[in-house]
Amino acid sequence: MFETLKRLFTSAEPTAERALTPEVCTAALMVEAALSDGIYADVEEAEIISVLRTGFDLDEARAAEVLQEAEDQAEAAVDHHRFTRVVKQLPRDQRLTILTDLWRVVLADGERDAHEDALIRRLAPLLGLSDRDRAEARQAASGR
Repeated sequence: MFETLKRLFTSAEPTAERALTPEVCTAALMVEAALSDGIYADVEEAEIISVLRTGFDLDEARAAEVLQEAEDQAEAAVDHHRFTRVVKQLPRDQRLTILTDLWRVVLADGERDAHEDALIRRLAPLLGLSDRDRAEARQAASGR
């Protein structure tokens, strides 16, 4: 019994966390955003693939692999901090683009949900971005 408890508290979580890439973390945040309204629509998934392809210069197959890994990571995650810590290391302009892309994903289904707004409101400061950045990113995503 003590061995089971010991394994539980000394899991490989820190090692797995170090292995997370900005691509996977960005995609995981987008999956979380897409799921925040309770529906993970195909159009949102397609938007995430598009963001990964353009934002990280990935081909279709690699973007699909990253998305699959991100979905697995998001499902196992207990909070967003492990993802935002990695993304926050990116340059500010890239984080602003990611914030705009988060809005693109949640708006892809044509509906704006209060849960999606709340999630992005919580994520922006975790990414080192302001309320003004968040509002500008929403406007930029809406204007597309």
